[in-house]
Amino acid sequence: MKKAIILITIVATLIACNKSTKSEKIESTSYENKSSNNHDHQLFACSMHPEITGKKGEKCSKCGMELTEPVAHSKLDKNSEEPSLNNTKAKVGVLGADTSVPPLDYVNDIVICYLNLKNKLVKDDSEGAAEKGKILLASFNRLDTKTLDANQKKAYIDIAEDAKEQAEHIAENAGKLDHQREHFILLSKDINDLIKMFGSKMQLYQDYCPMANDGKGAIWISETKEIKNPFYGSKMLTCGSLKKTL
Repeated sequence: MKKAIILITIVATLIACNKSTKSEKIESTSYENKSSNNHDHQLFACSMHPEITGKKGEKCSKCGMELTEPVAHSKLDKNSEEPSLNNTKAKVGVLGADTSVPPLDYVNDIVICYLNLKNKLVKDDSEGAAEKGKILLASFNRLDTKTLDANQKKAYIDIAEDAKEQAEHIAENAGKLDHQREHFILLSKDINDLIKMFGSKMQLYQDYCPMANDGKGAIWISETKEIKNPFYGSKMLTCGSLKKTL
């Protein structure tokens, strides 16, 4: 009789454990499925136009770039933070087409895009420079000239048309660092003219390299006093001098 009771107890215990194990497996599978579903439905944003969202890998309807930024980490509120260059990895392009935004904010966005492009050339990163050239090109297109007076509009269009041409050449010539740098010389002059026209919200410096442009010399704009030459990069990184503070 005692043996029968012990046997029944053991069988009951095994059945209970089996049910518990099955329950744990079902809960685990359910959690994994939920996690997978959450990932499948996670939204991603364009790094240039954070307001454009969709599935990862889809194209931005404004610039054609892939959506790669998780929405939780994207700047979806265009007024939440202005572009800044406290470091060279600063986000740019947070401004949308909005006539209520002062032109200087758009110019600030353009300047940051230029500085990020400059920093890629400093590092001899041709592929990175090409990518930043695309972003700069899009940044110029965001400024609505309707917000400018007649004189500003004419001057801006003249500067922007040439600057966009230089940015386009840089964007389309990944792997051709020397060619990109030739166009960066002209682009830097355009950005200098743009800053002269609108001013700047940042502390900027105009640097000069006497050897650039076939020995004719050329300027570039920097966010730091330290000389880091974008025309020669690692070959002559410190070649040049501070010409003036903007």
